[in-house]
Amino acid sequence: MQVSRSSFAKTFDVSRETIELFDEYEALLKKWNPKINLISRNTLDEIWHRHFADSAQVYHHIGDSCNNWLDFGSGAGFPGLVAATIAKQKNPDIRFTLAESDHRKAAFLMTVVNALGLSATTITERIENIPDQNADVITARAVASLDQLLTWAAPHAQKSAVLLFPKGNSYESELTAARKHWHIDVETTQSMTDSSSVILRIKDFARVD
Repeated sequence: MQVSRSSFAKTFDVSRETIELFDEYEALLKKWNPKINLISRNTLDEIWHRHFADSAQVYHHIGDSCNNWLDFGSGAGFPGLVAATIAKQKNPDIRFTLAESDHRKAAFLMTVVNALGLSATTITERIENIPDQNADVITARAVASLDQLLTWAAPHAQKSAVLLFPKGNSYESELTAARKHWHIDVETTQSMTDSSSVILRIKDFARVD
């Protein structure tokens, strides 16, 4: 399924005002990208599909309630900042924390947050050094292996937290490796933007070694 700017609103049930926020996000991304390489230049013409839609689909897996959303390795804002942009209309009470150790990328994130008026803050620290966030949703896209993500998530996840990790076609081997160290209750959903990718939705996990 190819998602364009013109089909984004219908696909994700967002308002014209939200689309305008994404227009501003796109403009800032293209302005900053030559300086700090936020995304591959090969994907600049596919931002709405490759980045916005790919991240927006994660939002629809959060469950019935969410107050504190933690995003690891936010980079250009995928998926955390995209989710925060959607939440401004749909769930304005959600507070987003974007963990990004690169100071230049963190500056970009806060520029977008301020420009769009989003409910989000950035922590400019290595993930293993950030204080306990007591999060009920934790996300990460193209940051680390599943085993590493679970290790990072463990100190920050509430008991009923949902972990949402988009993964490519190696996800089965990542699950196998992670299950050597973790009990994982996981649901797998095929990505709507890439037939070879999935979203892992984890509601229960515990270290077993």
